[in-house]
Amino acid sequence: MYLLDTNIIVFLFKNNENVAKKLTKIGLNNCYISEITIAELKYGAEKSNRPVHHTKIVEEFIGEVSVIPIIDVLDVYAKEKVRLEKIGNRIDDFDLLIGASAIVTGLVLVTNNVAHLQRMDNIIIEDWTK
Repeated sequence: MYLLDTNIIVFLFKNNENVAKKLTKIGLNNCYISEITIAELKYGAEKSNRPVHHTKIVEEFIGEVSVIPIIDVLDVYAKEKVRLEKIGNRIDDFDLLIGASAIVTGLVLVTNNVAHLQRMDNIIIEDWTK
């Protein structure tokens, strides 16, 4: 089971062949997204040069995938944020929340941001773009 990071969904929307093949093989029913990813996708759609078109694509995608709420991951988020700050390896809050979601649920985080997120403890990461 997999947690798709926002950047992987953007790669999918842009018809990245590697991501599309892997998702077809795995099946969308074996994938989840975080509520944070929804926020990022909606922001991206609104910011785009075709907000109505992109919002429709985002809404259709959200309707097809299971969503993980962030309420259950906030303790791991807080602990990881403090731990990383103490060693001078800060991570953006949204990335940290998505990573914490993968850790708490035991899902493999699928991201193109491996170097950044692998700093988190107990996270399993795959990059489907390669």
